[in-house]
Amino acid sequence: ALSVTETLIKPLERFRKEQLGAVKEEKKKYDKETEKNYSLLEKHLNLSAKKKELQLQEADNQVEQNRKHFYELSLEYVCKLQEIQERKKFECVEPVLSFFQGLFTFYHQGYELAKDFNHYKMALQINIQNTRNRFEGTRSEVEDLMNKIRRNPQEHKRANHFTMEGYLYVQEKRPAPFGSSWVKHYCTYRKETKKFTMIPFEHRSGGKVGDEELFVLMYCTKRNTDTIDRRFCFDLEASDRPGVPVTMQAFSEEDRKQWMEALDGKEAVSIIQITVKADFYHFIIETGKGAQLDKIGFTVIKKCISAIETRGINDQGLYRVVGVSSKVQRLLSLLMDAKTCNEVDLENSVDWEVKTITSAMKQYLRSLPEPLMTYELHGEFIVPAKSGSPESRVNAIHFLVHKLPEKNKEMLEILMKHLANVSKHAKKNLMTVANLGVVFGPTLMRPQEETVAAIMDLKFQNIVVEILIENHEKIFKTLPDGTFPEPISMSISPPNAPPRQSRRQGQRIKRPLAVYNLCLELDD
Repeated sequence: ALSVTETLIKPLERFRKEQLGAVKEEKKKYDKETEKNYSLLEKHLNLSAKKKELQLQEADNQVEQNRKHFYELSLEYVCKLQEIQERKKFECVEPVLSFFQGLFTFYHQGYELAKDFNHYKMALQINIQNTRNRFEGTRSEVEDLMNKIRRNPQEHKRANHFTMEGYLYVQEKRPAPFGSSWVKHYCTYRKETKKFTMIPFEHRSGGKVGDEELFVLMYCTKRNTDTIDRRFCFDLEASDRPGVPVTMQAFSEEDRKQWMEALDGKEAVSIIQITVKADFYHFIIETGKGAQLDKIGFTVIKKCISAIETRGINDQGLYRVVGVSSKVQRLLSLLMDAKTCNEVDLENSVDWEVKTITSAMKQYLRSLPEPLMTYELHGEFIVPAKSGSPESRVNAIHFLVHKLPEKNKEMLEILMKHLANVSKHAKKNLMTVANLGVVFGPTLMRPQEETVAAIMDLKFQNIVVEILIENHEKIFKTLPDGTFPEPISMSISPPNAPPRQSRRQGQRIKRPLAVYNLCLELDD
């Protein structure tokens, strides 16, 4: 009984109190701030446009400060949820493993059982350690992405097929004695069909509170404050109800501009500041020529692999230990210059450390115009990694590899053969297949847009690379059998909170974080 208490019950109870308890407190804080944020926003939108400009500016500043605070709190809440999802995978399983180990070794008659259990115990210990390693890698990736979101939130938004979507207040007119009321709706608009939909939505009741209304837009006109005692308003007119405009109120002047632009409003829209996304992974070499899958590109990778396998295949932390940035860039500039490429001796020269060569090779792969496994097939590679039997995963990825462009597939084969060789020396270099997946998952695969939702697929990128390494002979030396079904759609439907956004080219839209749309099945 004492052993059960110490090895099983107390660790689980400690996890419940310390970890789950902390998340519950974060949820209470988040729910409280959510209520406060929406209450302040509604109060702000009800301000009369006839108030003094100074009062309006002070109110706008207060709302903006509250929005930033709520946005910061939302990010912290998401990060905490992700962390607890990862922790439970080893902090709940490990005590159970310890309990069974103690049980089998305590009783003499359980000796034979312990021998039979040893194989499963060793496999489970390896899986636990890999999960723990992935947890550290995933947490680092999540923190990096959270910092990116803090610096430039408008770049991180969920892509979908709507031209514009978000929340608007719609004026509902009543008989003369009762005036009018304003009801919040979740609205979407598709420009190609001119279809506008709106659904009454109340966050306090948890979502949809009315039926969807759809109409074909005829025109949109801005409303000035001399015609209505509310700011940020505009009128829409449906093709089946000419002469009966619907008045709507956006959350801010910027929000109204975005809606007017998407809806082709009559009044000219001020110049939209285009935010140019800086691609984190793209690196331009000093020569001015970017990395390409050309003759030089293959030469660079082959020279690096040959030197690594000759000089450093047994180095501990191979590919994890990084080189000095200035040396890495200098080596890349020499390798990518056709005049100096053949003169660089990586196998015999002491000028270039192994960690400099491995870093240069990873940097070159990250610098390609698109990842080696392409933006187009990224989602299709992720789907089989999320479910199915080991055999079905291998078959699905086998099929998809042969859909890659020929040069991409050829380069991927070279890399996987090399990484398989590295993993064979794991006893010395400590780079198991799982560790190599952590290093090369983000290098070989990434989505076209870095969004909050992108962190959900971090672990699956690593799993795909692990499958490629372990099965490279079958995948690259044989043709796939049969066909692979169409990938499952991973889209999330409104209206439970997808933030508003415009899909107009080059435009980046600010929007609130849709915490309740995040899938928490995150792993490395």
